[in-house]
Amino acid sequence: MTQTVFTQHLPPEAIHQLVGYLPDYVREGLDQKASELDCSLEAVIEMALASLLDDEAFSFEDCLLAQRLKQHQS
Repeated sequence: MTQTVFTQHLPPEAIHQLVGYLPDYVREGLDQKASELDCSLEAVIEMALASLLDDEAFSFEDCLLAQRLKQHQS
């Protein structure tokens, strides 16, 4: 059976709501990283989460955690 992987990204509304709950120093760090990388806050948070799940991933599109877990179970 072939598994279809859908490309998903964090919606800006979810990020802005999440950021509102973060400590100031974390929010400032994320904003600084977004400025350094010249990308959106959403992209920075997505990269951080994806790299937590899969150290070779750059974004959710690159995150192969589910595929790797399946391979280890075989």
